Amino acid sequence: MTTRRAFTAYLLSGAALGLSACARAPEPITVPEVQYDPGYGPMVDGEFNLPPVPATYTQGVNKRMLVPYNGNESSGVIDVDIYAKFLYLVLPDSMAMRYPIAVGRLGRALTFDTTVRAKREWPSWTPTANMLRTEPEVYGPFAGGVEGGLTSPLGARALYLYRNGRDTRYRIHGTNDMRSIGNSGSAGCIRLFNQDAIDLYERVGIPTSVRMRSEGESMQLEPEHFGRGVELPPTIVDPETIYGASDSEAEVAGADGTVRDPLSSDTL
Repeated sequence: MTTRRAFTAYLLSGAALGLSACARAPEPITVPEVQYDPGYGPMVDGEFNLPPVPATYTQGVNKRMLVPYNGNESSGVIDVDIYAKFLYLVLPDSMAMRYPIAVGRLGRALTFDTTVRAKREWPSWTPTANMLRTEPEVYGPFAGGVEGGLTSPLGARALYLYRNGRDTRYRIHGTNDMRSIGNSGSAGCIRLFNQDAIDLYERVGIPTSVRMRSEGESMQLEPEHFGRGVELPPTIVDPETIYGASDSEAEVAGADGTVRDPLSSDTL
């Protein structure tokens, strides 16, 4: 565990959808003391600054680990256990990188195998028609979408899942809602700490097969962790806070000086 008494970072609030209210290039904030585990410290990622993941959220198995692989998939496959809240990237020599995940209600409907056909850095987000219909009080204010950046519920990275050549609208992605990892949320797909989403993104190629474990497989392979986590209620945030912050992120220059055109059609 690492302690930093002072560092420059943006504070991201753990609100519904993992939304935060950070504007581009604000005055730096000095944090008196934050404890975090190795691999979960503050990160500078392009034009964005990610805060550390407090050690409170990475207790026990709720952190990225290199572990002996307990499943049946071949190297290079992503093996997801929505019941034990783990995502395994299968490596050679019967090893795997295991990431803790949060599983939204939509993610629990992802019971079929898919393939990663696209991946994006700092993706934008637009709520689906079903989200708007079933929980308009939560998602209605964001019907116009949220641009990629610190305010996007898709976090720092997203892997886009396809089936039979068609986009399933399911994603494996980062989140700012750190407390959700290891638990179930009101909506969303498969979410990781942003630091883990970045790590996974760098390891995954196109295409990559994604295998979903059944409930029976999870009970057999993860008897100690089967059913871990709790169901978290939705939290409503002020949309003016989000849009007010994202206005200054509409155009973000890349390392080569070009401007990234924020996407507007991605779904959670």
